Amino acid sequence: MTTSLRPQSAVPGRPDSRSDNRTRLALLALALGGFAIGTTEFVTMGLLPQIADGVHIDIPTAGHVVSAYALGVVVGAPLVAMLAAGVRRKTVLIALMVAFAVGNLASALAPGYWTLLAARFISGMPHGAFFGIGSVVAASLVPAHRRTSAVAMMLAGLTVANVVGVPLATVLGQHLGWQWPYVFVGFIALVTVAAVLVWVPMQPADSGASARSELSALTRPQVWLTLGVGTVGFGGMFATFSYITPTMTHLSGFEDAAVPLILVVYGVGMTVGTMLSGRVAAYGMLRGMIAMLLAIAVLLAFFGVLAQARPTAVVAVFLLGMLPSVLVPLLQTRLMDVAQEGQSLAAALNHSTLNIANALGAWLGSLVLAHGLGYEWPSRVGAMLAVAGIAIAGASALLARREACGKGPVGPA
Repeated sequence: MTTSLRPQSAVPGRPDSRSDNRTRLALLALALGGFAIGTTEFVTMGLLPQIADGVHIDIPTAGHVVSAYALGVVVGAPLVAMLAAGVRRKTVLIALMVAFAVGNLASALAPGYWTLLAARFISGMPHGAFFGIGSVVAASLVPAHRRTSAVAMMLAGLTVANVVGVPLATVLGQHLGWQWPYVFVGFIALVTVAAVLVWVPMQPADSGASARSELSALTRPQVWLTLGVGTVGFGGMFATFSYITPTMTHLSGFEDAAVPLILVVYGVGMTVGTMLSGRVAAYGMLRGMIAMLLAIAVLLAFFGVLAQARPTAVVAVFLLGMLPSVLVPLLQTRLMDVAQEGQSLAAALNHSTLNIANALGAWLGSLVLAHGLGYEWPSRVGAMLAVAGIAIAGASALLARREACGKGPVGPA
């Protein structure tokens, strides 16, 4: 297993402020990459009409641009994690951000639909691997009890993107052209390259790492169970969020002009949730996961009722952003715990499964709407998915107890 590199205090028992500052700057560099990724992932959804006009296609066809990015995430996360095994992680992070910058700048320069589709696929490939490998690096920079908080600080870039990056990029796209948000993201990616180069410490490569050792994570039941929690549990959130705009306009009575502000509330909730995850982890990783899934299930079960009035709708949207965001760092840390030699692959696969959850939730939500049910129903389907996530997390807890008692295969709980 890779040896963690942790900041050392100059005097035993006393914190070294210089070491703490270096750690904060390293985490800031990683969060900056998350900010760029979060911005490009979500801004496309808000600019589909402009993109459709720009490359002379209809809006449903423009939706394939979003799918191309998600497919790039699903394919790129495990592929990069395996190919980069044994390479210094700082070097991999820099290479991923360079590729991400190239993909976004190519998106801005795409002359037509097919080239844009290819550029978005390329842009998505570094996504999961950057978060996966970056999470391993973030966790290695701090003592064991602060790992989840460090991972959360890195992922905070993704949540802040929904509050600042996406609205800003959307304004750029609306006023200057759909290409400019991708130029903006490409610039942030290049700034991230410089920040990682300067602030993230160069850790020695793991001489024992290989594609085979990374793939060993897939032989561990706990890895599959944790990925299952992410896929099913987050499918419930996406079943609701995919239709948040018509839900707010049809059920809550908001005007279209208010929707961007509603999305900012969602982004603020994401940021708060990410910051709270470290405290939740202190009570136990599995206990925290089950508690969050239970809270998500209750919220989604009543989301359609809460959406009937504007004040409660705003609160519900905030919680919809907050509760799942507490869960993401817990899942990320749990995967690194149970994957042993395959930490990078397992952590990267977390983001592949979240994109699968996106597709699963949106599809199930569309089914109930296609059968004539109202916009209060996708969230109810989501509640059932969250309950299924609780069942999978419960199975993981039972397996962990069995392993701890020596009745099953040896491995991390």
